[in-house]
Amino acid sequence: MAHRRISSGGPYEARIGYCRAVVTGDGWVHVAGSTGADPQTGEVPDDVVAQCRNTLAKIAAALDEAGATWADVVRVHYILPRAADFEPCWPLLAEIFGPNPPAATMIEAGLLDPVFRIEIEVTAKIG
Repeated sequence: MAHRRISSGGPYEARIGYCRAVVTGDGWVHVAGSTGADPQTGEVPDDVVAQCRNTLAKIAAALDEAGATWADVVRVHYILPRAADFEPCWPLLAEIFGPNPPAATMIEAGLLDPVFRIEIEVTAKIG
């Protein structure tokens, strides 16, 4: 079964050795943990909701390239250095997933750079 790798061209992909997403031959889409730098400028906003919005834009682009949508997402991991930052993101997340909420876990943990306030990883199944 062949895998298709999707790169976003982000600065950490080549440095660390990963890609934004991998699509398996049986329709699984694994999107790597994504953080809140603006996908166009690379700037990182201070606000956790703005970072969440940027993170979701990166994930949406990877899902689109994979041929998937938010409705195909079956699992999501939210990783935040401060659990208290999670609740302000809830309305945005509820809007994104709408009537198709995935199984979800929120983890409080340090991230690669202290400037990041949220990281999101998703798994989707096409078809």
